[in-house]
Amino acid sequence: MVESLWNEIKANSLNSDVEKLVYRSNLLGKDRSVCNWGGGNTSMKTIEKDFAGREIDVLWVKGSGSDLATMRKENFTGLRLEDIRPLMEREEMSDEEMVEYLSRCMIDSKHPRASIETLLHAFLPFQHVDHTHPDAIISICCADNGREKAEEIFGDRFVWVPYIRPGFTLSKMIAEGVQNNPQAELVLMEKHGLVVWGKTAEESYDKTIRVIQEAEAYIQSQRKVQSFGGAKYQTLSEEKKKAALAKVLPAIRGAVSQDKKMLVTHNGSDEVMEFVNSYEAPDLSQVGAACPDHLVHTKRTPLFIEWDPASEDLETLEIKIKAGIQSFEEEYRAYFNRNQNEGDQMFEPVPRVILIPGIGMVNTGKSLAMAKVSGELYQRAIAVMKGSTALGEFVSLNENESYNIEYWPLELYKLSLAPPEAEFSRKVAFVTGGAGGIGGAVCRRFMEEGAHVVIADLNVEGAEALAKELSEQYGEGRAIAIKMDVTSEEQVQAAFEQVALQYGGVDIIVNNAGLATSSPLDETSLKEWNLNMDVLATGYFLVAREAFKQMKVQDMGGSMVFIGSKNSVYAGKNVTAYSSAKALEAHLARCIATEGGEFGIRVNTVLPDAVLQGSAIWDSKWREERASSYGIAPDQLEEHYRKRTTLAVNIFPADIAEAVAFFASSKAEKTTGCMLTVDGGVPAAFTR
Repeated sequence: MVESLWNEIKANSLNSDVEKLVYRSNLLGKDRSVCNWGGGNTSMKTIEKDFAGREIDVLWVKGSGSDLATMRKENFTGLRLEDIRPLMEREEMSDEEMVEYLSRCMIDSKHPRASIETLLHAFLPFQHVDHTHPDAIISICCADNGREKAEEIFGDRFVWVPYIRPGFTLSKMIAEGVQNNPQAELVLMEKHGLVVWGKTAEESYDKTIRVIQEAEAYIQSQRKVQSFGGAKYQTLSEEKKKAALAKVLPAIRGAVSQDKKMLVTHNGSDEVMEFVNSYEAPDLSQVGAACPDHLVHTKRTPLFIEWDPASEDLETLEIKIKAGIQSFEEEYRAYFNRNQNEGDQMFEPVPRVILIPGIGMVNTGKSLAMAKVSGELYQRAIAVMKGSTALGEFVSLNENESYNIEYWPLELYKLSLAPPEAEFSRKVAFVTGGAGGIGGAVCRRFMEEGAHVVIADLNVEGAEALAKELSEQYGEGRAIAIKMDVTSEEQVQAAFEQVALQYGGVDIIVNNAGLATSSPLDETSLKEWNLNMDVLATGYFLVAREAFKQMKVQDMGGSMVFIGSKNSVYAGKNVTAYSSAKALEAHLARCIATEGGEFGIRVNTVLPDAVLQGSAIWDSKWREERASSYGIAPDQLEEHYRKRTTLAVNIFPADIAEAVAFFASSKAEKTTGCMLTVDGGVPAAFTR
């Protein structure tokens, strides 16, 4: 049951009316059963002074592209009401004309473009207006007998508005409906949502909550014993579900990424499982979207996989998923061709929502955040369908209505507000030794260019701290930490399973985890030799092998970058074990490159030298050992290494990160089996 979150002390502490509008908006958006992600809008009318000091009536309304839950004062737009009110006298107004007109009504050109539904707020003669998409209300508005049910709940207190796409006509219909019904306290928008109003911010907010509670109570009284016709399938155990997802998510990611790469996530909540396991889900899921605001992120319908978890195996599931995605793409292209308008550019013709009995819901998106948005919105759709089918039959927009929302220029404008995609957008990078100097710099470099990053390290505390820092800077979920010993086959396999569950797969791996020892040959123990080989050779092999498997399943190529060393090609004194292992790394990379070519998997090696900054290796006994071999003090190493380079420079982690980024980028898409030296120019290590 929806509850009021209003805090009088908090509200009274706010200094301005706009701050109270922000507060009210955030409360409405906080509960997603009240308002969808990115949807809904709020407003208030105030008296302000213009640039000349004259008092004017101003409408403050949510700006396009913002989300009620997180918006701030700067996300609202102020418009001169004196210029907007005369529009009520018009008979019609196109979307383009409306947008252009409203842009000239703004009190500040720096404000964001006004909401699509601005005129709805302007035409209603109330100081505060809220438009939301509550599950319970949309359940009524998407029921075939919704208007009759609304009369039972609200009597003559509501105005029912037939479905029409938001804009001038809908705004005028709502205003006239309210004007013609003095008893009206709310507006129900068919297949869309709720509008309420109040004299104060608190009154408007409270009315939204009270109306939803009335609807929820009524729907609960009508609820069937078994929703969606009851359970046809049983949910897999958590262990089996996890194993199934680790296997099929990379296959799904590959199948939906043939046009543009997508990330993939999973939702197995009780509400989702109740729906996907039910008898009615295969047909009900294909009726259409529960709300216009869903369409851009969920598409009109999900892909439902007819798979029996009790009698069919995972190989069968994978076959059905691939066939289903191909069929969905063909049907989506046909849908686009039937309905397209001149100038329309088709989105990725792949499902954003995939429903699998026994397993749950899989969501796709250009980022983890957007994949989760698709999942959150479809979970709201499930709640709406549950409510509608308790009242009658669930109905939706027809095909053409759906298309005209999905490809509506004003809706697409919201998407255009997102930052442009960068080099590594839509890609997942897995960095071993990610908490160290070079590894950390590589992670930061990838994040700057849009990647999602997996920071794998034995030093899990360091990895977690870096993941937290990067996610706070670039967005929740953009970086995760995994504790992993590269010498443990089980831990490496488990890490890639975790990546599959988190993002759907991997695009880039950086084999960077390392150590270093120094001993004359006759003092090199078998233990020291094995330690170098285990970490620098076997560790690189295990990580590359598991990545190779996952990349092959995804079938969309990939990039591996090995962090070798000057010692990969230079036979230095007193480092036999280390240099031999580093040479093995470089040749291992070339071997994998020869096998990876047919799958589009590139493998290249960066050869740094003397990267001391932020390095755990150089903070260990290795520094003293190398200084001793040169006959200098440990604190003289940096200067010693600088002087021996032809460029007279020191090498820093950021220099190595730049080389790694080059190899992983589109700039090197035709380069594989290559070694790039980043050592300032050490003649002894020049390749021959």
